[in-house]
Amino acid sequence: MALSEQFLQEDLHPIDIVEHLAEFNDWDFDRVHDDQIAMAVEGQWRTYSITLAWSAYDETLRMVCTFEMEPPEERLPALYECLNAANDQCWAGGFSYWDEHKLMVYRYGLVLAGGQSASAEQIDTMIGAAVLSAERYYPAFQLVVWGNRAPQDALQIAISQAYGRA
Repeated sequence: MALSEQFLQEDLHPIDIVEHLAEFNDWDFDRVHDDQIAMAVEGQWRTYSITLAWSAYDETLRMVCTFEMEPPEERLPALYECLNAANDQCWAGGFSYWDEHKLMVYRYGLVLAGGQSASAEQIDTMIGAAVLSAERYYPAFQLVVWGNRAPQDALQIAISQAYGRA
């Protein structure tokens, strides 16, 4: 059965759908507000903090996936270069670094203009893409920041498709 079939074509609030997905996947979550939910999703490298927020004003479901990173000041230019190169390879969403909060951030916005509804599959894919991208590029970011590797060299380890675990 498709994820969306569980909702029987009801016109559910996007955050209600996210809450159902979090329950289904047994993710820790907190319904922060009617229009916002925060979750913890376990990855291979990290536990990712994922927040989704619905903006009725511009009809956009925004997702922010974060993890902590505290690079030395002198490695920031190389990290930014690595982020730019990683973003060139990301088709949905992109990375940025919030220096003030010491967070690596992957962001995406699903525009649902004209009163469109998000499906459970769309939201599940959104969350999955965020975790997959974070997992894919985390080792490269670490090599640039802590291994003093050149960004292009570090990105060589970003696997395009992961098959199993080593």
